[in-house]
Amino acid sequence: MFQTLRNAWKIKEIRNKILFTILIVLIFRIGSVIPVPYIDVEALRTSMAAPDTNAFFSYLSILTGGGLEYGAIFAMSVTPYINSSIIVQLLCVAIPVFERWQKEGEEGQKKLAQVTRYATVILALIQGVAFFFYLKNGGGQVSSYLSVERGFETVFAAFVIVLAFTAGSALVMWLGEMIDEKGIGNGISILLFAGILSRGPQAFGALWQYFFELKQYVAVIGIIIAFLVIIAFVVWMTAAERRIPIQYAKRVVGNKMYGGQNTHIPIKVNMSGVMPIIFASSILMVPTMILGFMNTAQQASTFGKALQLFSVQGVFYAVIYFILIIGFAYFYATIQFNPIEMANNLRKNGGAIPGIRPGQPTSDFISKILSRITLMGAIFLSVIAILPIVIGNVGKINVSLGGTSVLIMVGVALDIVRSLESQMMMRHYKGFLD
Repeated sequence: MFQTLRNAWKIKEIRNKILFTILIVLIFRIGSVIPVPYIDVEALRTSMAAPDTNAFFSYLSILTGGGLEYGAIFAMSVTPYINSSIIVQLLCVAIPVFERWQKEGEEGQKKLAQVTRYATVILALIQGVAFFFYLKNGGGQVSSYLSVERGFETVFAAFVIVLAFTAGSALVMWLGEMIDEKGIGNGISILLFAGILSRGPQAFGALWQYFFELKQYVAVIGIIIAFLVIIAFVVWMTAAERRIPIQYAKRVVGNKMYGGQNTHIPIKVNMSGVMPIIFASSILMVPTMILGFMNTAQQASTFGKALQLFSVQGVFYAVIYFILIIGFAYFYATIQFNPIEMANNLRKNGGAIPGIRPGQPTSDFISKILSRITLMGAIFLSVIAILPIVIGNVGKINVSLGGTSVLIMVGVALDIVRSLESQMMMRHYKGFLD
């Protein structure tokens, strides 16, 4: 990885792209600490640091790199864009127009990107309103403009807060697109990576406190070992793939002979990446978000106690989390791979899997392999997501979202390295052709 970065830095064109990306990331981090007007930042940070903080907002705070704690312009960060991208991908299966655009190549992708932008703004507006009411009902987190009846001033303050959050999300989306256009690529992923990585000093400080002040030596050492093991395991599983052998028949077209070579279809073990975890965590955060808007009396009701079962550190949450990740992994694999279409394409091109007849048997064989590989990848994701919860319960340290963070950071880091390698390869080919 470091060798790739060093080689890329020596190339002027790629070095300029890296510097531009660093500039965008710096702007993103500055916007993550500039507070929105009418918000009491100190009261908000104190509330977010409380042990009983709503898990939904704790989750968002990690993904936003602490922007939520500052009530910053970029408080929503990339979460509206990620959620809108997921929704558009799902709609590509349900809506024929979107499915047709998905198959139209570059022009179709531009149309889907435009729909994603509109959906991002709408989701940012909804999340901004939800966060505003959380601030308003939290007490002391918004200035006195909202704590008493002030007529127009109250409405104006609410308008400014929600509009600032929505505009910040739109600006973050634009910054990510600038990295895609003029930087090294993977813009939204890099901003998400930067936000999570910015929490590193805070996490290190918490471990320092647990180790030297609270004397929880075994728990801290266990967390460090688990962290290193998770990184190595994620790297290994991300690169793992199942290769289905393909043999093409020889055919003569004119005076030339085509086919006759052996190749393979690579199927990644973790083909869905971190998406199933994001799906599952987003759904499981809804009950805790609703619970955060309830007062003490409502939380003591039967409905409130039922919502409390979804506590991030609870056993019930871990079991449902595990099941949902496996379910979404299969769902995402179904969207990405169509065994019937793959079998038809192989037959049209004169290809076949050795020992398997073309047509339906080939489709059934690919489906069987895909099901097994997806199960392995789903169990891998579930273990990564659940392990920090187990360690947190044993060591009494809140690291419930650590597995997701590590998975995202390692995945994005590997994508960055692959992107730089491909750009260097393209430059070498260009020089050779010239």
